[in-house]
Amino acid sequence: MKIKILRQAMPDSQPYWQEFRYERKENQTVAGMLEELNYKDDLTDISGHPARRIQWECSCLQGMCGACAMVINNRPALACETFLRDSGDGTVTLEPLRKFPTVCDLVVDRGIIQENLKKVSAYIGEYREADPKEYEHMYAAGKCLKCGLCLEVCPNYDGGRTFFGAAFANDCYLIASRSGSMEASVREAYGEHFAKGCSKALSCVDVCPMKIPTLASIAKMNRGQGGKK
Repeated sequence: MKIKILRQAMPDSQPYWQEFRYERKENQTVAGMLEELNYKDDLTDISGHPARRIQWECSCLQGMCGACAMVINNRPALACETFLRDSGDGTVTLEPLRKFPTVCDLVVDRGIIQENLKKVSAYIGEYREADPKEYEHMYAAGKCLKCGLCLEVCPNYDGGRTFFGAAFANDCYLIASRSGSMEASVREAYGEHFAKGCSKALSCVDVCPMKIPTLASIAKMNRGQGGKK
C-alpha cells in the first residue's frame, strides 16, 4: 500500500509530500506502521531515495494519552486507533493537525490548550465538594486527553486566539463543579471564550476518541449562566 505523508523539517521550513510503500497488514494500526517504517536504518521513499525517519509523537499506543493525534485520510484521529484495513483504496494520507504550529513532520505544538487555561486563571482554588448528582458526568468530562482533535475539527476554533474550544468548555465545567472561590471567574471566562463563539456544530462530539458528552457540559454551564448562550 502507499503511505503519503506531509513532512516539514523545521517549524519555519516549507512542507512537502513524501510517499512510502508498505506491505499492508489488515490488523496493523497507523501507529504500528509508522513504527515499522522508522525501524529501518535505510528508510527510502517510494522512488528509492533515502529518507530521514518520520517524526511523530506517541506514548501509550492504547488510545489513552492522545499524543498520536494527526489527520488521517482527511479526518482527525489517533494513529493508534486507526487501522490500515479501513484505508479503502489502499492509500493512507497523513498530515499534522492543521490548527496547531508544526514542530516537525507530524509533531505539533498543542501548548495553547494549557496556555489558555492559565491566561484566564482557570483553576479550582478553594475546593468544595461537588454535587453527587454530577459525579457521573464529571468522570466522563475528566477523560479529556487534550489531544486537540476537537479543536482541529471545530469550524469556530481560530488557533485559540479568542475562542478556546470544546476542551476548554469541559475544563470549565469540571472547575465550576468543584471550586468554591474561582467558579464565578471561570464561568465568566467560559462565556467570553466559548459560549459566545460556539455555533453548536458539535463536530467535537463526533471526533472525540473518549466519547465525552461535551454537549452536556455545555448545557450545564449555560444553565449556570442564567440561560446565556
